[in-house]
Amino acid sequence: MTIDRIVKKFQESHPDEDVTMLYLAYDFANEAHAGQLRKTGEPYIQHPLHTAFLLAEIKADLPTIVAGLIHDVPEDTDRTFEDVQKNFGDEIANLVDGITKLGKIKYRGIERYRENLKKMFLAMTTDIRVIFIKFCDRLHNLRTLEGLPIAKQKRIAQETLEIYAPIAGMLGIWRLKWQLEDLCFKYLYPEKFQELEQEYEIEKKAERNQYFQKIKIELIPRLKELDLKYDIEVRFKHLYSIFQKMQRKDRRFDEIYDVFALRIIVPDVNSCYKVLGIIHTLWKPKPNRFKDYIAVPKPNGYRSLHTTIFGPESKAVEFQIRTQEMNDESLYGLAAHWYYKSKNQSEQQPLWVKEIIDIQKEVLDTNELIKNIKLNIFNDRIFVFSPKGDAFELTEHSTPIDFAYAIHTNIGNQATGAIINDRLAKLDQELKNGDLVEIITDKGRLYPNRDWLKFVKTKRARDRIKQFARKSPLENIKRFIPGIKSKTP
Repeated sequence: MTIDRIVKKFQESHPDEDVTMLYLAYDFANEAHAGQLRKTGEPYIQHPLHTAFLLAEIKADLPTIVAGLIHDVPEDTDRTFEDVQKNFGDEIANLVDGITKLGKIKYRGIERYRENLKKMFLAMTTDIRVIFIKFCDRLHNLRTLEGLPIAKQKRIAQETLEIYAPIAGMLGIWRLKWQLEDLCFKYLYPEKFQELEQEYEIEKKAERNQYFQKIKIELIPRLKELDLKYDIEVRFKHLYSIFQKMQRKDRRFDEIYDVFALRIIVPDVNSCYKVLGIIHTLWKPKPNRFKDYIAVPKPNGYRSLHTTIFGPESKAVEFQIRTQEMNDESLYGLAAHWYYKSKNQSEQQPLWVKEIIDIQKEVLDTNELIKNIKLNIFNDRIFVFSPKGDAFELTEHSTPIDFAYAIHTNIGNQATGAIINDRLAKLDQELKNGDLVEIITDKGRLYPNRDWLKFVKTKRARDRIKQFARKSPLENIKRFIPGIKSKTP
């Protein structure tokens, strides 16, 4: 890796930026790491160079890439934080300091592990770009694990799979998440990895390519009729994802049908729907396999149209239709959103980052903090809508009671029923992404039902139920007469 490759990659997405700082950072890091070697035997400077290149690939801004180049200098050389600050200013110095304080997350005693995990969560609440650097740093380390003992390889792979990959998914940085997971898969389950790689990458490759050509022969003439620019790409499900699906559904590889999808990238949103119309006139769509994530984005911001059709030879094929901006955001997540929208850090923090801030204010015990964050933040998220069209973000498997408390505490306390997508529903029914939910309330009701604690999923709902149920006269009676149960819904 060279600094010129990094500069070229950076200029692809930031053509008007002055790149002088990148060259200065390289000179600074190269001099500081002079004579140092990695376990693989290569010069140490190659690690920060690769880290910086990965950051440039996800369209990170200039300060983030500069910090990536010099992120190990204060910790691993005789240069100090003050040297970094003097040469590169406060913003870059603070990013480097964030990486240094984050430390190396290791399984050396459960308490130390939890403390380091806590540091990682809290680092996200100060400047999310610190995590971008940490991901890229970890990805390059995974790519060069061969220089380490097998036991250490497995430990690093395991902690990456449990900590880094889920956070990458929450940030929507799928390009990094997939690479992290596949590399971990390679070291944790080497035999399964090789077996699946043989089937997927070698034996089926020619067969897949022939099938793509059949689809393109039918599709391209119709796309040309629209008189718009388009790109057709093939998206393959990554190996670890296939492995997970095989394990979860107890299926063989040849029983997994959605291992690839065709991705069509067009200039604007209107063109997305025009292309969808053409696909549905060419081939019969598969029922219940159409998702409009443009109208209703996923909680991490993902936008695209998904449809599965019965293509040539009646084989099921998934199409993903999106704009270039949507495609970049699907690959690079919050990093791309930063690039396309605004560089104001406070505006870019997703809701779940703010939830981490709230949790750390309420929970001082480290073990309890980690438990709360994993339970409330690391679950998948869904969007649910009120009758007025307001969107509320909830954890997956949430219920109407979770939704009610997300609107207002009084709505939760007074809830007696729910209408989901114009149908009456129970208060413990699981909500799905995109559901339209109306809560039926009783103004005369003052207290929640403690039994709701058996099925609610969000921290806010649990806390409010516990808080107000304690004030209920019925709760006070139950303390003295065990066995009394509430009859409220």
